[in-house]
Amino acid sequence: MNRLIKVVALAGVVAALPEVALAESSLTISGFFKVGLEDIRIGSPNPARVGNTSETRVTDNNSRIVFGIVEDVGNGLQAIAQLDSRFSPDNGAGPTAAGNTWVGLRSPAWGSLTFGRWDLHYGLQPDDIATKAGSDKARSVSLFDFVQNGATTQAIAGGTRTPNVIRWDTPNWSGFRMTTAYSTNAAGAEADLASTVRKGSAWNLNPSYGMSDWQVGYSYWNSKPDGSLADQRGDTVYGYYKWSGLKIGVGWNNSKLKSPAGIDAAKRDAWTIPLSYSFGSHNLYAHYTWANDDKIQGANTGANMFALSYVYDVSKRTSVGLTYARIRNDSAASYQFYQDNGGTQSSLNATPLFGEDPQLFSTVLKHAF
Repeated sequence: MNRLIKVVALAGVVAALPEVALAESSLTISGFFKVGLEDIRIGSPNPARVGNTSETRVTDNNSRIVFGIVEDVGNGLQAIAQLDSRFSPDNGAGPTAAGNTWVGLRSPAWGSLTFGRWDLHYGLQPDDIATKAGSDKARSVSLFDFVQNGATTQAIAGGTRTPNVIRWDTPNWSGFRMTTAYSTNAAGAEADLASTVRKGSAWNLNPSYGMSDWQVGYSYWNSKPDGSLADQRGDTVYGYYKWSGLKIGVGWNNSKLKSPAGIDAAKRDAWTIPLSYSFGSHNLYAHYTWANDDKIQGANTGANMFALSYVYDVSKRTSVGLTYARIRNDSAASYQFYQDNGGTQSSLNATPLFGEDPQLFSTVLKHAF
């Protein structure tokens, strides 16, 4: 009888263990579906272009599902992790862990330390055009975080998440924050052992200061990929001010590239001025962005971009938006809409040739959960 009582008691303790674990840790699931119907047109076609100059397509706009994990481990310290899985409802691709995916520790005293994959440096300009149901292709990133490099454009900081990252984020010290990140190879998988050139690395420093209605910040990027001398250097200054439903911002970027042979390949400045205004369920977003001529590649290598989006909030989680955007390239420039060059949101032959002017009309539906 005593043995039976002990067995029943032990079973009760074991059964209670998952409840204790759940009380100390939490899992949150969030994300959104965001898909658009868009029309892409190529204005001022280059004589070398062959085939159609327009197409209509259904396109994913970075849909995702995010799993966030937090466990209290004592004395204010928390274990944290995130899986940011991207998928494409338009063609069924995914899911993958292509988003911000990491694991680490967090403390109210010293901030958070994480290891994994993070958005670094690019996309810091205060451009809200894609925040709700505006098209991702219309983001000022298209010019601001790309550099004309020969016949194509090249992304600064990859134009996406940086892999192999060790990242420290400070607490909010009366409005001041600081991100310090180091990547053992920003270009992809480690290749130091197979390289006869050098060991690669990348640094990002991003201090910012602000309150509820304004912010200013600076970002420094320095990348030396494993086994290659194709270095990158980027400096970005950004800021915004909000007054009631109106938000106005400004951003400046200077980016430099070296060729794989270690020779200066590109150096240019870019500016952006984003605006947004929200009233009730209505939201207006716009930006004007321009990239100046490249100081290494010479004249007629600049471009400008204008984008305008209207978004209506159907509910707190669902919105629908209309977006128009166009890029005007100089005769020796071929800037394009964000992720339209082999990215997950692109299609064949979407990349413009020298001097061509891409144009976008888009209707996007977004549902967040």
